Amino acid sequence: MMSEHYLYHYYESERGSFANLSSLSDEMAQKVINDLKRDSRLFASQRSETYLTIRREVESTARALFIMKGGKPINHYPHNMTLGPCHWIKDWYRNGQELKIAMDEFEDQSISFTYGDLFPTMRYKDGKPYRGNVYTKPEILDLIQQYGFPQEWNADGSHGPERYIEVQIWDETIIGKYKGWK
Repeated sequence: MMSEHYLYHYYESERGSFANLSSLSDEMAQKVINDLKRDSRLFASQRSETYLTIRREVESTARALFIMKGGKPINHYPHNMTLGPCHWIKDWYRNGQELKIAMDEFEDQSISFTYGDLFPTMRYKDGKPYRGNVYTKPEILDLIQQYGFPQEWNADGSHGPERYIEVQIWDETIIGKYKGWK
């Protein structure tokens, strides 16, 4: 079984860790997206023209669901990590870096989880029971007992869009010392 006690953040060395498009104005975020689209080798270069709008809607939905489950998000948008390692995500960047933080450093009311990336979790309508929902720490640990870690059974994405468990960090207290645009 994979380490379920560590959260991982993957990022482009040039941009810095926890550099979040959602923290930027629409105009600045679109400029960053346009810059990323210029390099077809990057995973982010494949994003649609409506990416930013969809992202903000999906994040807002996740926040509302988390609040309904007792979450106490401070931010209006999350920073993303994975539960357990996904070293292949570093290949999505020119010079991908990895940061590891113990899950127990975070207050339970400040982190939510999706079984898979937030986008397909909230948008795919394929009838899988973990779609359209965010989970608390105890809930995601139960889900892992039932389904396992997607990065173990679907690292290449051949069995659907869930390739890892995404963690949404709704408070910058812990990540603040690691965060920043370069």
